[in-house]
Parts: sequence; structure tokens; C-alpha cells
Amino acid sequence: MTPELISEAAADGVLLLRLYRPERRNALATPLLRTLADALAAADADGAIRVAIITGSDSLFAAGADIDELAASTSDDPIESPRFQAWAAIRAFSKPLIAAVEGWCLGAGLELALRCDLIVAGAKARFGLPETNLGIMPGAGGTAILPRLVGLRRATAMVLTGEPIGAEEALRAGLITEAVADGEAAAAATMLAAKLAARAPHALRTAKASLRQAAELPLEEHLLSERRAFVGLLGGAEKEEGIAAFREKRAARWP
Repeated sequence: MTPELISEAAADGVLLLRLYRPERRNALATPLLRTLADALAAADADGAIRVAIITGSDSLFAAGADIDELAASTSDDPIESPRFQAWAAIRAFSKPLIAAVEGWCLGAGLELALRCDLIVAGAKARFGLPETNLGIMPGAGGTAILPRLVGLRRATAMVLTGEPIGAEEALRAGLITEAVADGEAAAAATMLAAKLAARAPHALRTAKASLRQAAELPLEEHLLSERRAFVGLLGGAEKEEGIAAFREKRAARWP
């Protein structure tokens, strides 16, 4: 693991990945995104890891893309570049993924948080997409994922004005899952992750995949897909253990 990404066990079954580029305000250069994608791919393949958390420092999640890398980019860059592929790999993580945000979460930093399933933010967290002030626009989910979470009007205001919003407004808008006391985001995210890690892991992954389809499929098609996923779980070992644990009034021991 590179010094720019610190990996640690936050709780049983929970992996915490900490962005660490303090001299660049955790700017998300492509090598860091690739390292993060590789770490998540390894966690996806590790049966002992059931939930992952991405966080930054106590005062900053990520201030955006790396400005030097951005300055060197041109319109000749390939569409499906290594950076695009890293973003896709992060989104492909099949297990629950939580962002723990303190302080500034801007540009690519917000787009990274948008690729997480749940976002826990400290009271002083600030979320924004300032790209249009640099003569560009969001390119990793700011205009694609954000409107699906907060609605087109709210997303339009955030993208076109570039003005950041605070944690409470982000909570009301549906951008984040939970707002907690300043400095408590990582601890609260770890508590949430531990709760998820105690639940049926295959069922969680299947539910996450179905939830993603809400923005991708027409309702009737999604209902059919959901039903297929539900029926597929009925014959699984997790369902057998879950029912047994419920009847025996004990904690489940997932296979």
C-alpha cells in the first residue's frame, strides 16, 4: 500500500482506507485513484472483509482532482482513460462502501463520495462542485450520479454556481446519510459499518446491486429483476442460517 492510501482494520470485517496526501489536500491524482481501486478490488475478493470505509483527514476529505494533472490534460485524452477505468472499478465494488467525510469534499472528492453507498459527514463538512470556475465541468459523476440522488434542480444549482453546501443541507437534500458532531464521522461510519458487517454478506451485495438498478432500469423491468434476485436468495445458505438464528433467538453465524 502506498503512503498516499493507508489501510487499516477498523472493526471486525471492516476495512478503512484513508486518503493521505496532506501536502496536496488529498487531491485525487490518477495513481491514487488506481491504488484505491486496486485496494477495493482486493477487499472484494477477501471473504473476511464485508464492508469498506473511505475517509480523509480530520479536517479534509479531498479537495478535488490534482491540478497539475488537470493542467496537463487535453481534449486528445482518451474517453476511457486509466482514470475513467479507475472510477469504474471503484463503483464496481460489490460490498457496502461508506464515505466518512470531514471538512472539504470538493470536485473529484465529492464524486468519490458519490460512488459510495452511504455517506457520514461531520458537522463542518462542505460539499461542492467548483469545476465550472476552472473552465471545465464535473466528469466523474457530478452531473450523472448527483441528480439521481438530490434531484435535477438541486444538482443544477450545485454544478452551475459551484457554491458548496454544508452537512445539514446535504442531509436534507438526500446527499448524505447521516450528519454527526464535528470530528466524529470516521467513528460513526465505523459503527455503521460494524452493523452492516454483522448482516448476511451475500444478501447485502445482492441488495446493493438491485438498489443500483433503480437509476438504470424502468420500473417494471426493475421489479422483475428484483424478484429474480429475491428468489435466488431463497435457496441459499444465508437464508437457512438467518431463519434458524431468528427462531433460536441467537446471533446469526453467516456461512
